Amino acid sequence: MKTISIVVPCYNEEENVQAMADALRETFKKDLPAYRYEILFIDNDSKDRTREIIRKLCAEDKGIKGIFNAKNFGQFNSPYYAMLQTTGDATVLMAADFQDPVEMIPRYVKEWENGYKIVIGIKKSSQENKLMYWLRGCYYKLIKKLSDVEQIEQFTGFGLYDKKFINVMRELNDPTPFLRGIVAELGFKRKEIPYEQPKRRAGKTSNNFYRLYDAAMLSITSYTKVGLRLATFIGMTVGCISLVVAIIYLILKLLFWDNFPAGMAPLLIVTCLLGSIQLFFIGLIGEYIMSINDRVKKRPLVVEDERLNFLDEKEKENEADDKEAEDGCKNQKAE
Repeated sequence: MKTISIVVPCYNEEENVQAMADALRETFKKDLPAYRYEILFIDNDSKDRTREIIRKLCAEDKGIKGIFNAKNFGQFNSPYYAMLQTTGDATVLMAADFQDPVEMIPRYVKEWENGYKIVIGIKKSSQENKLMYWLRGCYYKLIKKLSDVEQIEQFTGFGLYDKKFINVMRELNDPTPFLRGIVAELGFKRKEIPYEQPKRRAGKTSNNFYRLYDAAMLSITSYTKVGLRLATFIGMTVGCISLVVAIIYLILKLLFWDNFPAGMAPLLIVTCLLGSIQLFFIGLIGEYIMSINDRVKKRPLVVEDERLNFLDEKEKENEADDKEAEDGCKNQKAE
């Protein structure tokens, strides 16, 4: 029997964790009875009762596992790390707030059985704030045009990933992973399934301007060179324009010495313009340097505080022996 692992990252999701576990178990019971489930909740240092509820779920069901991070390691590292800890034949990544529909999982599994190593959901529309959806769309289009790698529009990471791709992720050893870019750059042949993103079931989203900005900068610094090249081109262009303006001012001043007062306004305007351009690109280059610095430091993706329902090495060996004995009995009966 094949195992499907479900990774559910959590941060202050006390109103959704129990409902998500129930919905996933019901989906496997009703639509995927031929598969075992492994549900992994990874908590990114929640401040509410999320961990308490996960403990309760793990105590009730050995098919549910939990990882508690020692602190908040960000919206990218935590789910990526959890995916590396799964043991299933395929892994599904989804949000805890039900904005990734649970009913999509059987469709993902069906396409996976048809031979696709990666099956992902693409938001064709959303019930979230229309302005936010439009801004996200503009962001995806911009990244797609700027990136050296063909990026995937309206893809949040929600999808199914075969164990072979999970092994590729394990070998990357990237301390600042960007899953959406990795899927586009290194992924196998994939199937894209459109869906409408529903509203958040309960609770308040932890996304804010800073988190969205962080996501944008990570994708830009990881998969584009345009920022650095733009700095070079704009610097050359402004330099040439400044030289031409300086020559024109010099000629006019020499020809009309007494009737051409240059004044301070042009100098102030040009100084402010050049200063603004310099500050902008210094900041952009700084983003690239921070990204390089994070990779050079080779910090772990996350530091665990606790994990629940994970077998130790001895238990794994015993489980493997039991499975081997079970398979042997089945083969003897077949003979």
